[in-house]
Amino acid sequence: MSDIKLAHSVRWDASDDDLLFMQQIGLQWTQVVWGDDPTDGDDVKKVVERFASYDLGICTGAHGASSSHRVQLGQDGRDEEIDIYRTFLKALGANGIPLCVYSFHPANTYTTHFVERRGYTARAFDLQRFRDEVEKDKFDRQYPLEEIWEHYTYFMDAVLPVAGEAGVTMALHPDDPPVEMMNGVGKMITHYKGYARAEEVSKGSDHWGLLFCVGTWSEGGTEMGKDVFGMIDDFGRRGKIAEVHFRNVNQPMPSFEETFPDDGFVDMSKVLRALHDVCFNGPLLPDHIPKLVGDDDSRAGLAYSVAYIRALLKETGKAMSD
Repeated sequence: MSDIKLAHSVRWDASDDDLLFMQQIGLQWTQVVWGDDPTDGDDVKKVVERFASYDLGICTGAHGASSSHRVQLGQDGRDEEIDIYRTFLKALGANGIPLCVYSFHPANTYTTHFVERRGYTARAFDLQRFRDEVEKDKFDRQYPLEEIWEHYTYFMDAVLPVAGEAGVTMALHPDDPPVEMMNGVGKMITHYKGYARAEEVSKGSDHWGLLFCVGTWSEGGTEMGKDVFGMIDDFGRRGKIAEVHFRNVNQPMPSFEETFPDDGFVDMSKVLRALHDVCFNGPLLPDHIPKLVGDDDSRAGLAYSVAYIRALLKETGKAMSD
């Protein structure tokens, strides 16, 4: 299990205090999220060097161009955004960063309300509450699922060959929560069949993979076609799980609360064992970290999550070697 890279997601312009804090709690890896502006190799190199001064490596990058509505809804100007993204992929490769994560769900609603669990504050989602109180068409018309697939295919045809040339794997996040239509837009990855279709779009590329969010997949329960362990056995055994978001929920849809990894219905130690079985060695991140009392920046929640996961990694590795 030592090959798994326990990491945390931060902005490219994270403060010195944030980087120092991550160093203090023993993190060695980060996922860096850049904004919408063009980002080239020199820009990435400066961030790599700054993070390295805090003993932090960068194992994953993300860029706002992939989330542009021009790209995801096929609007005028998408080719310009795609050019920005291709330059970013080349910049990652030139700086030895092997992974880029992205999602493809415009008009998404992640959260309908917040709850108190065991005294901490966590995000929650209720499907009926979403339908009754939140949902509305976000754009001037609806975008059916097949049209979103067309735009995704156009995007991947344009960027995946560049990722391959740069030696960068692109990891796709599922739709969170797994609801087939939200705010007038169809959602691609709400079921096993969605990932299977996205893999077909990749035309067998070795540089396409999953950003497998354990929390998102757990939210879908028995409606996902394969459960968390079935997904790990299928995609993980074939080396297609490139990154894992390691979070938990209290129960599946239609209503769920997000939790610390030790406080949900999924046995996360079994998840790690399953990942070990398929030789997963990529980044593993705590995600959607709940807030502890007085913890406006979630540092305490991050430290709690990292310490728990690190202990679980060590215990799981020991158990698997006995």
